[in-house]
Amino acid sequence: MRNGLLHLVTATALTLALSASAANAQKKYDPGASDTEIKIGQTNPFSGPASAYATIGKTQAAYMKMINDQGGVNGRKINLIQYDDAYSPPKAVEQVRKLVESDEVLLTFQLLGTPSNAAVQKYLNSKKVPQLFAATGASKFTDPKNFPWTMGFNPNYFVEGRIYGQYIIKNHPNAKIGILYQNDDLGKDYLNGIKAGLGDKAAGMIVAETSYEVSDPTVDSQILKIKDAGADLFFSATTPKQAAQAIKKIAELGWHPVQILDINATSVGAVMKPAGLEASKGVISVNYGKDPLDPTWKDDPGMKKYFEFMAKYYPEGDKDSSFNSYGYSTSQLMIYVLQKCGDNLTRENVMKVATSLKDVQLDLSLPGIVANTSPTDYRVNKQLQMMKFNGERWELFGPILEDAGPAG
Repeated sequence: MRNGLLHLVTATALTLALSASAANAQKKYDPGASDTEIKIGQTNPFSGPASAYATIGKTQAAYMKMINDQGGVNGRKINLIQYDDAYSPPKAVEQVRKLVESDEVLLTFQLLGTPSNAAVQKYLNSKKVPQLFAATGASKFTDPKNFPWTMGFNPNYFVEGRIYGQYIIKNHPNAKIGILYQNDDLGKDYLNGIKAGLGDKAAGMIVAETSYEVSDPTVDSQILKIKDAGADLFFSATTPKQAAQAIKKIAELGWHPVQILDINATSVGAVMKPAGLEASKGVISVNYGKDPLDPTWKDDPGMKKYFEFMAKYYPEGDKDSSFNSYGYSTSQLMIYVLQKCGDNLTRENVMKVATSLKDVQLDLSLPGIVANTSPTDYRVNKQLQMMKFNGERWELFGPILEDAGPAG
């Protein structure tokens, strides 16, 4: 009898031990993750020369609140910790260190801007902390060989530039091209990309290329230089403030070049309105997401979900802003990845899930545009469609362009 009892106790203890180890095997956590919470962190230019982007961070915070109100991700609340880096790389370094070492976040999400991301990339990779869906398209943020813990979200700037080059060859083969570019990885990637797209015609077609610093008060002198060089096609590889200044100055000069503008500076509210809607008419760019101002999407289920979210969680935000729809899309993808991680919330597994996306269709992606990634291709968005500003809103034209070439 006693032996039987002992056997029963031992068997019960063994069962308990096995179930405990099974539970432990099911749940794996790195710093920032627990049974109740997932801590993620970001820096954003809530102030400074790129503060037009601050609204993206506000949209993301509102999205995480919505997710938490719905019960969180697999029962865990999202704790999004945000700091202002004023678009200053030294400040970004200081704040990201704080996120990793003091706040102990599981990952960084959507750090904004090429200079800020570049300043922390080596640090985050040395710490093996995911630098996930960085808000930049510079080539160095989709380089799994050298930076396996870094993954950009935006279409690759080099690739986008190459698409513009190919468009110019086809539609404006005799153009005299003037280029204004931001003097950092963003501007240089675009510059190299457009030259790659123009191929051996680049040297003959480009009549002026001039850069500016983010801290420059205006780009007026650069615009005058490009006009005086005889350019009749203007490529603006800029961020919102300088993009608006350039469009405005071109109009003031009574100059009428074909204008191509990079995707980072296509916000109607932050760029076209300050520049002047009439002055902005005819500007060409690309997109991969639905524009909230485009009546095409009036009855689109994804757009309806976005508008409902804005009305409830960020009513003071501009629902028509492409920056806010961008904040919504990036947040949706972040939550998708965390859901797919299940109870294995290690940094390694986060990267594993993020680098094996298969045909992910976001609410606000253009029809036919899906996210696919692999351990050797970290590019989330590599499909684009051309668009033109009609004085009120952007209108899409032409086919969806998929870039199969190298990322830089």
